[in-house]
Amino acid sequence: MRIDPRTDAARRDLADVRLADRVFAPHYAAPVPYVVIAAAPLRAAKEADAEVLAQLAPGEVFEMLELSAGTAWGRAPASGLVGYVDAAQLKVAA
Repeated sequence: MRIDPRTDAARRDLADVRLADRVFAPHYAAPVPYVVIAAAPLRAAKEADAEVLAQLAPGEVFEMLELSAGTAWGRAPASGLVGYVDAAQLKVAA
């Protein structure tokens, strides 16, 4: 079964546990819901100049799968897109 890296949170090293029946990965992570606290771009890669896939609005949920060097990787359910967000723009959902 094909996966789309823009909408399916799966990389060569890590995948959303909800995809375990569709993709093999060395590690799986359960998404942790965070809330966007200030408008933030969802980027295709970690780099600050990477393509912007969507603009996340305050109050929007972001399902974090990995946090590394101040950057969160995960899925934005509202748009269905997977990407990277500055972790300073997120807080744990209550």
